[in-house]
Amino acid sequence: MSLKAVLFEFNGVIIHDQSIHERLTEQILLEENLILKPGEYRKVCLGRSDRPCLQDLLASRGRVLNDTELTQLLYRKAQSYALELEKIEELPLYPGLDDFISQVCSRNLKLGLVSGAVRQEIEQVLKRSKLAEHFQVVVAGDDITTSKPEPDGYVLAVKRLNQEYPDLNLQPQECLVIEDTFAGIQAAKRAGMQVVGVANTYPFHMLQRCCNWTVDSLTDLELERVQEVYSQKELQGTTGE
Repeated sequence: MSLKAVLFEFNGVIIHDQSIHERLTEQILLEENLILKPGEYRKVCLGRSDRPCLQDLLASRGRVLNDTELTQLLYRKAQSYALELEKIEELPLYPGLDDFISQVCSRNLKLGLVSGAVRQEIEQVLKRSKLAEHFQVVVAGDDITTSKPEPDGYVLAVKRLNQEYPDLNLQPQECLVIEDTFAGIQAAKRAGMQVVGVANTYPFHMLQRCCNWTVDSLTDLELERVQEVYSQKELQGTTGE
């Protein structure tokens, strides 16, 4: 088993925008004459797609929307997010991102992104930060009907990478996932992948319990050592140890 691909989460790994999303979600609820309780966004929404997040927040208040109404709310939030980013002179990207992506590319590993964020938001950030060219595959919240902790997004990323590179023959166990939330970690593991937990959203010690590797930030992640672990497992499988 060799390492062939690295799959990133978006919010909480690439861009530090939790406060923006929380504020916009609060705004959406206010426009519906509803109040977001302290700590509720973190409990209900972290690591999940916007659609089920809003759906659950509204349902807990006795408000049930059909798909069209919910899509309209999501569109409004996406538009507001785009406007918020335009106001920011320098995007709040996490430190070490450029260097780590350079490491991935220098080792000829495929790079993908799997997120519950809508594609419009992802593309806006990747384009502005000049990272878009590095990601061969992007699976956004628009592409699947489920949300993390379901593994569907990661499963689809493997499928799309194999479609993009027919000779790759990528298997889930040949992917390394970079995640920051428990829902995302669970989704990756259920897809059969190994996970690096980055302590951007939850404390190091909490992530350490459920990840294959844990780091305080991407600057601490030594890809060469991770690759060695994959190579050792491949060697053990070959020799039948």
